[in-house]
Amino acid sequence: MDKIIVYVDDAAYAQRQLAPMLGSVGANAGTGGPTQWVLVACAPRVTHRISKWVTHSARENWRMGWADKLFSQLVPALHRQGDSVTPILARGPLPQLTEELKAQHGTRRVVDARRPKFGHDLPPISANQPADTQGRWSLSGAVAGMGVMLVLAGE
Repeated sequence: MDKIIVYVDDAAYAQRQLAPMLGSVGANAGTGGPTQWVLVACAPRVTHRISKWVTHSARENWRMGWADKLFSQLVPALHRQGDSVTPILARGPLPQLTEELKAQHGTRRVVDARRPKFGHDLPPISANQPADTQGRWSLSGAVAGMGVMLVLAGE
């Protein structure tokens, strides 16, 4: 049985990323058997302003509801003939969770299907993942260019 750990935070984006793996040749081409999907939901962070007014249990309930909604959109697409899905809600640092899941499930295949956010670097999912050097600074060049254009247009 082929085992794949998949990190997700947006159902539509994850479905587009996983579509090539779900084809007829798909992820289990080498084994010929079913695939076990370990689906890890990475809930969005609650801002500091909101966290001051909401209790810890209310935040955890919101995270669980958010994860249930995400899983209800993704799990049916991942269930195929004999495939199984293990849903997990991520808590704590992702590199540590990745190592625990690798040891627990005996797999080396990890897929990062989280939606990239403009101007925001996603935390790495493993210790040896290369850092993204483009994400944060791509916005400031555009803003500087617009500022120069506005100054020139004003003169």
